[in-house]
Amino acid sequence: MELAKKIGMNLKAARRAKGLTQKEVAAKMLMTQQQYSRFENGVFELNYGQLLALCRLLDTTPNDLYGVDE
Repeated sequence: MELAKKIGMNLKAARRAKGLTQKEVAAKMLMTQQQYSRFENGVFELNYGQLLALCRLLDTTPNDLYGVDE
């Protein structure tokens, strides 16, 4: 599986675990729901700053989003 899609699936799972909608996460990230949706769908890759911000927001780690076992 392509990395962007894998991260997107894990991002979606982390968001749902926090009980947040795409729109809520997007607002906190200062972007539109459509922009955020592209990350979850693996269309766009996160830059480092976005990755860290989402990890803080969703109480997860980059390893979790990348699907890396520690």
